[in-house]
Amino acid sequence: MDEQERNLQNGKQPRIVSGLDRPLKTPPPGEQFRAVRRQVVAVILANVGVFSTGMTLALPTATLHQLKNPKESVYLTTSQASWFASVNALAAPLGGLLSGFLLDKIGRKRSLIVLNVLTILAWILLATPSGSDQGAFFWQLIASRFILGIGMGLASAPPGVYAAEISVPRTRGSLILGTSISVAGGITILYGIGYYIRDDFRLIALICCGYQLVSLLCVLPLTESHCWLLSKKRVTEAKRSLNYFRGFSKSDEITHPLVLEEFQVLQKSLQQRDAEVKVSFWTSLKEPEVHKPLLILMSLFAFQQLTGIFVVIVYAAEISLDAGIEIDPFMCALLIGLARLVTTCPMGYILELWGRRRAGIISTLGMAICMLMLAGHSKIDFLRDIPYLPVVAIVGFIVLSTLGLYTLPFFMISELFPQRVRGPASGLTVAVGMFISFVCLKTFPDLKAAMGMRNCFVFFGVMAILALVFVYWALPETRRRTLLEIEEQFRSGRSSKSRSQADVEMKEVFVRRPEE
Repeated sequence: MDEQERNLQNGKQPRIVSGLDRPLKTPPPGEQFRAVRRQVVAVILANVGVFSTGMTLALPTATLHQLKNPKESVYLTTSQASWFASVNALAAPLGGLLSGFLLDKIGRKRSLIVLNVLTILAWILLATPSGSDQGAFFWQLIASRFILGIGMGLASAPPGVYAAEISVPRTRGSLILGTSISVAGGITILYGIGYYIRDDFRLIALICCGYQLVSLLCVLPLTESHCWLLSKKRVTEAKRSLNYFRGFSKSDEITHPLVLEEFQVLQKSLQQRDAEVKVSFWTSLKEPEVHKPLLILMSLFAFQQLTGIFVVIVYAAEISLDAGIEIDPFMCALLIGLARLVTTCPMGYILELWGRRRAGIISTLGMAICMLMLAGHSKIDFLRDIPYLPVVAIVGFIVLSTLGLYTLPFFMISELFPQRVRGPASGLTVAVGMFISFVCLKTFPDLKAAMGMRNCFVFFGVMAILALVFVYWALPETRRRTLLEIEEQFRSGRSSKSRSQADVEMKEVFVRRPEE
C-alpha cells in the first residue's frame, strides 16, 4: 500500500505542494549574517568616539550653574558663560574643513584616531584649569571648548562616510544612523552625569576623558574602507577589506562573482575619474550634482539650528525653568536626553519605512505645533489649564525633531554627494552648519533678554513652518536608491532608476540586490 492510500485511510487529504523545483534564494554576500555583523560592529566602533559630540553639546547644561556661581573662588560672568556655551560651535567649522582634508589624505580610520586624540587633550584641559586666576581660568576653559568644537566638526563626516562605503544599499540607511545615535547617547550620558554630579565640573571632565581613551582603543582594530584604499591604488588591501565586509576571509584575491563585480565596478569608476581632467573642488561646484546637494544640505543645517534644536540641547535646564516646568530642571534635561536617544534608535527603520521626505514633513510640522503651544501657554487660558503642557511640549519637540530635522542633515550628508567630492563637500557643509549653530547659541541669551522667552518660542515655531515648506519643495527622496541613482538625479534633474549596464559598469559603487 502506497503512502497516498494510507493517508486516505487515516482521513488525511493529499496536498499539492508547489515551488519545490525553485532554487533556494540566498541573500547576496553583503546582506548575509556574517557580513552584516561585521559592518555593524565596525560602524559601532567607529561611532564610539562620536559620543564626545553629544557630551560637548550637553556640557553647559550640566556645568554652567557651578561655573557662574559667584561663591566659587573663580567663576564666569554672563558674557563669558555665553562664550563657554557657544565657542565650540565657532570652532566646529574648522573641524569640518579638517575632516574633508583628512578623509581624503589619511583615510577614514586615521581621521577617527585624530578625532579621539584631540578630544582627549580637550577634556584634560577642561579638568585642570586654574583655581585662583580668573583670567587663566576663563581662557583655559575656552581653549578646551574650542578644541572640543574642532572635534565636533571632525566627528560629523568620517563615521557616516565610512558606514556608507562599507555597507550595501539595504543596510546603508541603518548604519549611517549610528552617528546620530551616538550624539544622542552622548547628550543623555552627560545629562545623567550632571544630574548626579552638580558641583564638580572637573570630575565630569575627567570621566569624559576616561571614556575618550576607551573610544581611541576601539578605533585601532578597524578595517579601512575599501573605497579609500582603492582610490589610493592600494589594490591588495582594498580586496582584503571588501572581502571582509562581504563576509569572507581577508584574502588577497576575490573569488565570489558578485563581490568581484562590485570591486570591478568601483575600480572602473575610479579609473574613469583618474582619466578625467582633474578639477579642484571649487571648480566642481559648477556641476549640478555637486552644488545642488550642497545648497540643499546647507539649508537643512540652517533650519536645524534656526528652529532651536541645539539651543534646547545646550540650554535645556534654563529653558525648562523659563517654560514654566516645575520639576527639577536637571531631571527635565535628562528626560529630554532620554527622549532623543529612544527616538533616534529606530530612526533607521523609520526612515526606510517613511522615506526621508515624509519624515521631514512630519517632524517640522510637529516641531512648529510644540513651539507654538509653549509660546501660547502663558497667554491662552485653555492651554494654561492643560496639566504638564510645558513638559509634554518640550519632550514632544525633542522627539519630533529627532524624527526628521535633527537627524536628516547628518544622515543624508553621506548619501547626496558624489564620491569624488564627498570628503571636502561634507566638511564644507558641516562647517557652514556649525557656524550657524555658533551664531544661534551665542546670541540666544541676548535674544531672550530682548524678546522674552515666549517670543523666542514663536520664532522657533515660524522657522519650523518654513523648514516644512523647504522639505516639501526641495528635499529629494533617497530611500532604497543607490548612490549613483541619487547622483544622476541631480545631474539630469530626473528621478530615474535606469539600470543601464554601461552606466553601472562605469560608475556604480554599490551593487544592488537583484530584484525578485
